[in-house]
Amino acid sequence: MRQFVVGKSVKQMKRELYKALIEWKKSINRKPLIMNGARQVGKTFLLVEFAKREYDKVAFFSLDRQKQAREVFEEGGGVDKMLRGLSAIAQVDITPNDTLVILDEIQDCPQALESLKYFCEDAPEIHVAVAGSLLGISLHDAVSFPVGKVDMLRLYPMSFEEFLIALGRERIVEELRNGEWDVINVLSTELTDLLRQYYYVGGMPSAVLAYVQNLGLNEVRKRQKSILEDYSRDFSKHAPLSQVPRIQMVWGSIPSQLAKDNKKFIYGAVKKSARASEFEVAIQWLVDAGLVYKISRTNAVKMPLKFYEDISSFKLFLLDVGLMGAMVDAPASSVLVGDGIFSEYKGAFTELFVCSQMMSAGVPCYYHSVDNSTIELDFVVQMGSRVYPVEVKAEENVHAKSLKTFISKNADLTAIRLSMKKYIKQDWLECIPLYAFAEEFRRRMVSDS
Repeated sequence: MRQFVVGKSVKQMKRELYKALIEWKKSINRKPLIMNGARQVGKTFLLVEFAKREYDKVAFFSLDRQKQAREVFEEGGGVDKMLRGLSAIAQVDITPNDTLVILDEIQDCPQALESLKYFCEDAPEIHVAVAGSLLGISLHDAVSFPVGKVDMLRLYPMSFEEFLIALGRERIVEELRNGEWDVINVLSTELTDLLRQYYYVGGMPSAVLAYVQNLGLNEVRKRQKSILEDYSRDFSKHAPLSQVPRIQMVWGSIPSQLAKDNKKFIYGAVKKSARASEFEVAIQWLVDAGLVYKISRTNAVKMPLKFYEDISSFKLFLLDVGLMGAMVDAPASSVLVGDGIFSEYKGAFTELFVCSQMMSAGVPCYYHSVDNSTIELDFVVQMGSRVYPVEVKAEENVHAKSLKTFISKNADLTAIRLSMKKYIKQDWLECIPLYAFAEEFRRRMVSDS
């Protein structure tokens, strides 16, 4: 993986998805791979490093910049002809099993996306991986998607654990993964400080790299702002012209929506008297671009949660906690000094942190509210064969009635409270510290199956 210097030591930028790439390469049923995800989460970097480490040769093509490469797919003519053209452009002999063909920014060449079907059917021995920042959106533009002919992976911003590894804290990550609560509780002060750092830096690789290289907090914020500017340009460049103002309005409203006690998305907070029909397309565009996470309401806390999904009621979260800090100009002092950031803005940063870590861990999550009641569960998660109501508290003061009231009426369930308190297990409730919950949830995804 890519190496960079921190002081006098060398660290590595490691991504958990690398393991899935190894499994993909070894699979006897391997198909062309699509690496999806938002812009600047590290898709191209990961694929290139994977190719360098696991293959003898790499043939890389950037379809937004290399006209000749696009022409190969636009002309078509069969897999053999396309491979000859690509080999000539890259000056690399593309041979079975020892070469990785990488097609970057594939959304700029619909014919290349369509060609994956033929690589799957006619040349399965050729390893092909593609990346596209706006691939989810391009699928709405009459592009023939190779259904059933590709494997899919999704890359998210760097998780808290990946951030710790980048900082050289592998031993702490090992303890989190071991799940020995006596040891984790002893490390609580250090982990709390590291969590503050993650709240400021977030998981965008460029910002993490600046922080690990000791380039300063201002440089971290500068890179976050640059990413946000790139996203804004994408609105104008790639979205339907009629939707651009609506996308901008939705995007800009999300921090204030999350700063409310009730974080349910309210159309009227975007525009006075707004209706769902005005903003549905804009919201879906942001979801497809990977820039927001849409967490729907579930009408019942029962397995499987998807059966009880209420798509008309939802919360919207930005993809990264560091980017939201940059978006609202949260001062570094308020994030890195003291515990204020965990409760500021009515816990908006903390609930976003929890959401983003669950998305990265692949934990299906919803939220739940009871009509004509004050009861609301921040999240409801499905791990294996069990469902858990989850309450997120941004500090150590965890007194709240909703969770206990809900459990009193649903005694068959065990509740989880995520907060800054150390791990405690009670009859009806588990208190799990925010800095350790993601690894605990990953374990349960396996053990509860």
